[in-house]
Amino acid sequence: MLNPENCKIAESEDQKLRLMVLVDTEEEFDWSQPHSRNNTGVTAMRTQEKAHRIFERYSIVPIYVCDYPIVSQDEGVRPLQELYKDNLCEIGAHLHPWVNPPYDEVVNNFNSYPGNLPAPLEREKLRILTETIAERFGKRPKVYKARRYGAGANTTASLEALNYESDTSVLPWTDLSSQDGPNFSHCESRPYWFGSSKNMCEIPMTIDFAGLLGSSRKGLYDLLDSAIGRAIHLPGIFARTSLMDRITLTPEGITWQEHRLLTKAMLARGCKSFSFTYHSPSLAPGNTPYVRSPSDLEIFLDRFERFFDFFFGDLGGIPATPNEIRSSLIPA
Repeated sequence: MLNPENCKIAESEDQKLRLMVLVDTEEEFDWSQPHSRNNTGVTAMRTQEKAHRIFERYSIVPIYVCDYPIVSQDEGVRPLQELYKDNLCEIGAHLHPWVNPPYDEVVNNFNSYPGNLPAPLEREKLRILTETIAERFGKRPKVYKARRYGAGANTTASLEALNYESDTSVLPWTDLSSQDGPNFSHCESRPYWFGSSKNMCEIPMTIDFAGLLGSSRKGLYDLLDSAIGRAIHLPGIFARTSLMDRITLTPEGITWQEHRLLTKAMLARGCKSFSFTYHSPSLAPGNTPYVRSPSDLEIFLDRFERFFDFFFGDLGGIPATPNEIRSSLIPA
């Protein structure tokens, strides 16, 4: 999954623009504090209808990639079961190791990335999560996203063994190795095929560069994001001067104007598939750094509508599920 030599960029069979909406569906916890097995609250799930009222207007069928505290507790899973029964959403898997049995590892930053765990433990945690989702929804998940984008050397083998078809863990152009995470600095934002038979589809998080120098993103951003570059604040300087701005397609801390800049820049590079992502607790003020108050929530949801109006209206794009994106790609 992480080796570009073993991957093949997937081209679309048509010229349609497709947007997937993916929700990291997880328990509430203080992101500034160390991980704890005791953080399993899922009260924010009762607020998910705030986004669904918007999704239904645009015929969007989002995918909720769910972790163990969500699917193992009635309060977490019931709102999704109702949506799933009415074909208003899809369900995937999202592995938070520290709150997913078996609890055999030490809880620390290194082990919070699933791909850092010993291969048998990563696979067993994912097996239990997969089977719990299957029990709750009557169907095994086919789409996976590692918590903290923590795909590792053994993740692909585990996904293949459990019959997954798509992964959404890759954070393009980003090196997390200084934080004990994976290095995705060589990965693009376009989908690609990977796995032993090249039949698994990676749908990366939509993150790329806008600005006058955006097309020079790979070599130049390595310089900007170096220790020296960060020390003299080069990434911020280049963003403020519209030379190069690294943007993620999320309503969490990113404005609708930035969403448009990013999308236009990626379209100019031939990208056809996009992923709009956020965390489920953000819909209940106070749970994430992005939504602290009711007024923050209004701004947050306004970004949904402004971007959807732009993507489906101005650009003529269509909503798509992960399987629909996978099916639209020319096989490897």
